[in-house]
Amino acid sequence: MHPEKKSATVPVTSARDRILAAAKHLFAQDGFDNTSTVAVARAAGTSESQLMKHFGSKEGLLEAIFNAGWDEMSYTFSAIHQLHAPTEKLEVILELILAGLDRDPELKELMLLEGRRIRKGGHVVLLTKGYLKFIGVLDAILLEMRAAGELREDVSLDSIRSAMNSIFEGMLRDQVLASRMGYPARFDRSELMHIFRIVLGAFQVPARH
Repeated sequence: MHPEKKSATVPVTSARDRILAAAKHLFAQDGFDNTSTVAVARAAGTSESQLMKHFGSKEGLLEAIFNAGWDEMSYTFSAIHQLHAPTEKLEVILELILAGLDRDPELKELMLLEGRRIRKGGHVVLLTKGYLKFIGVLDAILLEMRAAGELREDVSLDSIRSAMNSIFEGMLRDQVLASRMGYPARFDRSELMHIFRIVLGAFQVPARH
């Protein structure tokens, strides 16, 4: 035994961080509905009362997981400010999100399988502050494209954003189902990006020659 080695490799984290990590793992592994707050607290090495103190409820805990995930990914969004072409900004932001979800497969599963369900209080948990911030970034890019005359005028910007979001969220969800239960969704990130360009092209004004 080398206790000094062990202490050097095990980070000291707060009870709140341990609860978040334990919940993300258990929710992704066993499902949100099948995981109790008692089980989460036990896995985090703390009490259920501490969980309630920090998050208020199991739904609040799931929402906090999503917020933390979006906060982590939003740090990279500043990279698009260095780009000039709005189309390139859209492509880069999609690449950044795909990379962020690939780095955290548990978060990816939770967002795609649990995020759209209506829960207690009648709200959709995916609509967190972080997600709405991401929607704001998308809307700003689409507005820039419309101002530059790059987008069709007969379709609203909200419709374009919703259509694109739905397509890619659905494709990512199918990938998760493929890995979990063999659903036929045999496409990789490069094919998803190819679909992105095709879909975006349907909303763009053809270039004049």
